[in-house]
Amino acid sequence: MSPADALSLATLIALVMLGLALLISVVRIIIGPTLGDRVLALDLMTVIAMGFVGTIAIRTGLMLYLDIAIALALLGFLATVAFARYILSRAAMRKGDAP
Repeated sequence: MSPADALSLATLIALVMLGLALLISVVRIIIGPTLGDRVLALDLMTVIAMGFVGTIAIRTGLMLYLDIAIALALLGFLATVAFARYILSRAAMRKGDAP
C-alpha cells in the first residue's frame, strides 16, 4: 500500500467517523432536555464541521480550506458566547433580576 493510498483510506475513515459524530450531535439537538444541552451540541457541530474542513484540506491538498476552518472556529466561539449570555439573561429574568 502506497502512502497516498494510506492517506486516502485514513481520510475516508475520518470522514465517516465525523459523519457519525454529526448525526449523534443532531440527535442531541433534537432530544436535548435542556437549552444548555442544545447549545453544547451546536458547539460540537461547529467542531465537527472544522474537522470536516480539515479532513477535506488534507484529502485535497488545498490549504485554503484551513483558513475556512479558522473562520468557522471564530464564528462558533462567538455563537457559543452569545448563547451563553442568552441563557444567563434568561435565568436572571426567571429570578426576577433585571440584567
